[in-house]
Amino acid sequence: MEVANFFIYAFASIFVIVNPVAGMITFISLTSGMTAGERTATVKRSVSVACFLAIIFAISGELILRFFGVTLDCLRVAGGILLITVAMDMMQARVSRESVTKEEIRDATRRDDVSIFPIAIPLLTGPGTIATAIVIIRECETIELKVVVLLAILLTFIISYVIFISANKINKIIGVTGALVITRVMGLLLGAIAVNFISIGAWNIYTSMI
Repeated sequence: MEVANFFIYAFASIFVIVNPVAGMITFISLTSGMTAGERTATVKRSVSVACFLAIIFAISGELILRFFGVTLDCLRVAGGILLITVAMDMMQARVSRESVTKEEIRDATRRDDVSIFPIAIPLLTGPGTIATAIVIIRECETIELKVVVLLAILLTFIISYVIFISANKINKIIGVTGALVITRVMGLLLGAIAVNFISIGAWNIYTSMI
């Protein structure tokens, strides 16, 4: 039961920050001039790269923290603050600057290949996704739970692949308004996760100082 609950927590945390539903709208815009075959190839490449990077950062997170001399609780607080800014953008139905900026989108329209940048990075796997993956996997005390986090990352990007590959069909069904409503709800959930990160991190920092 503990493993199942932790999987739900890990999956929900990673999925809402990746937010493929909101990313779908940007993806449609960036690939509007592509053929069906080119769009499929772009989805495969971008999701694969984004998933690979998220897993690599999750696995190597402890080494990264040690290299920079950063504690997990400091990352919790910093990551929580970042997630709150993303959540505020999501709840106001704005494109988060953490995910991709307007300047990056304009630059992408002049590129022949948009699969790596800006779709894989930073639209899918940006600073928020990296911080969330590192924090959650560092909370795990057993190898079993660490594997659960990696499975949650894989499931997130499998769903992202399905959403992106079916982006035009989904957009016709729910429309832009529907996607933005879902994004607002996910923004609320992300805000709650961010507050949890900050409160736990701040409390642990405080208790370690007294």
